[in-house]
Amino acid sequence: MKVDISKEIRYQTARSSGKGGQNVNKVETMVEGYWLVSASGLVTPDQQALIIKHLENRINKEGYLMARSQAERSQLGNKELVREKMNQWVNAAIQPKKARIATKPSKGVAQRRLETKKIQAARKTSRQNIRLSDL
Repeated sequence: MKVDISKEIRYQTARSSGKGGQNVNKVETMVEGYWLVSASGLVTPDQQALIIKHLENRINKEGYLMARSQAERSQLGNKELVREKMNQWVNAAIQPKKARIATKPSKGVAQRRLETKKIQAARKTSRQNIRLSDL
């Protein structure tokens, strides 16, 4: 199940660095998106807990999930990038993780491992000094 949080994202603009020439100095093209996870009506409390756990590095002290974009030259393009980023993060966080199924090594792998161990042991014993007491 995918969640679209676009309706609850609050946007803020600022002057961007990067592409745009002289336009950079006068137009606010950088977009920051903020979404308050705990106050959202789009996700269940269990999903909120998952989001907070998985995205804790991207959530600030006030509880806002924050994303920023200044890649595009237009404010609209950056707004779209922020929206996509945040939706991807949230949907990845609430996706249930597959349980790992433990497997055991195949007989062939175990056999090859034992053979290499024997070869290595023989190699090391051949390097040892010969003692007169052993003759």
